[in-house]
Formats: sequence, structure tokens, C-alpha cells
Amino acid sequence: MTHTGLLARIEAKPEHAAQVQELLEQALELARQETQTVTWYSFRLGPTSFGVFDTFDDEAGRQAHLNGKIAAALMNITPTLLAGTPDIQKIDILAAKLP
Repeated sequence: MTHTGLLARIEAKPEHAAQVQELLEQALELARQETQTVTWYSFRLGPTSFGVFDTFDDEAGRQAHLNGKIAAALMNITPTLLAGTPDIQKIDILAAKLP
């Protein structure tokens, strides 16, 4: 079972919401390349609010993801496309239903 995860909330500047959505959709390919990422989801909460939820078997996998290409891409767009720095929280998985 996966034991660790990340929950990120991302707020786009209104004029850049479509670009942020596109970036999150394209990030799926990067997530597929991460061997230690068990599950990865990007989602939209509202017109300018987005999020990412991902899980890992252990802390090493979570750290690899935090040091990976998706996190770097988010930090690169923060000054221009986002309303603020993404709120990224480490979470512990208590229970999960997986296929």
C-alpha cells in the first residue's frame, strides 16, 4: 500500500488559467516517467483553482517527485502564471481503495 502523498493547491492568475490547465494536463507524461510515483492526479477546483494529488510507497519516492520535473515546472511558472506560490502539503495515507 502507498503510505505517503502530496496535495498541492495551485491558483492561476485569471488570464492564465487555460495555460495552467494545459501544463497540468501535459504533466501526466512526466508523471508516467517517474518510477516511484504510484498515482498522480491533476484536477480543477474552480475557474482559476487547480490541484495535484499524488501518492508514493515511501518518503524516498515523495522526495524524488519533489525534486523532479513537475515540481520544477510549477516553480518556473509561479512568477508569471500563478497568483502565488503553490501550497504543497505532505500527507500520510491512512487508507486507500486502488484497482
